[in-house]
Parts: sequence; structure tokens; C-alpha cells
Amino acid sequence: MTSLEILKRVPFVRELDEGELIQLAKMAKEETFQVGQDLVRQGKPANKLYVIEEGLVGIYLELGPMSRRQIQSASNFEVIGWSSMLPPYRAADTARAIEETKVLVFDSKELIKMCDDNPVIGNKVHRGVASLIAVRLRNAFTQLMGVTAQE
Repeated sequence: MTSLEILKRVPFVRELDEGELIQLAKMAKEETFQVGQDLVRQGKPANKLYVIEEGLVGIYLELGPMSRRQIQSASNFEVIGWSSMLPPYRAADTARAIEETKVLVFDSKELIKMCDDNPVIGNKVHRGVASLIAVRLRNAFTQLMGVTAQE
């Protein structure tokens, strides 16, 4: 699948038209992460946005030096590394490949510059980021309520 074909299936950028998606696709680089490899690490500088083409990534909350909890997962056509698009540009969680995972990688500084230079695209991309955050929060809340209800 080409970068453009992948992006057409990603809810995060569903508001972009064909020309805007082509611009975005030109910025993408392909990368593969092996099982156990981190895409992002909680608390570290975040400078890349990842779109999963194929694979599975666990999203973990680091609770201490020896404790981590998987809070969610992400798979095909989902986005990892949204915190690279918003100040303070630090990873909010750790994302680790659970299986071999192919991704499109975007340099967030380059993506932010594109958004700043073209406010129409910027508005659409940042609405996509807001939507992504809302979904992740809703899923985390639902998960928390399920755990609480069982106790």
C-alpha cells in the first residue's frame, strides 16, 4: 500500500482533501518496529508522529522504575505519538511494538511547520489530534469504569 492509500484510511486525517493528503503523504517515511521496540517513551521528548500501517502497539503508563501498565493498544491505521504535536512535546506514555509493526513516520516539526504555513490544513490536523485525544480518553475512562465496577 502507498502512503497515500494508508492515509486515506486514517481517521486522524479524514478531513483532509486529496491534495492535502498528497502533501502529507510526501512527508511520510516508512519504518518497521520489531517486537519489544519502543516507538515513544513516556516523559521523553516527542518529535515523531506514527501512523500504523500494519501491526500492534501497546500503550503503557510508566508507574515507576519497575512498574508499567498497558492501558490501551493501537493497530492498523491508528496514530501513535500525538503528544509530538502539542506543547510541551513530551511523550504522555510509552508505546511499544507487541508484534512486528510497519508505520508511516512523520517528523512532527515538519508537520507543525506545514500546519503553521497553511492554516486550513493546520486546523484540520489539529481537530484530528483533538479527536484522537478524545477517543483515547473515552477508552481509558471506559476501561477504568470496568475495572472499578468489578472490584
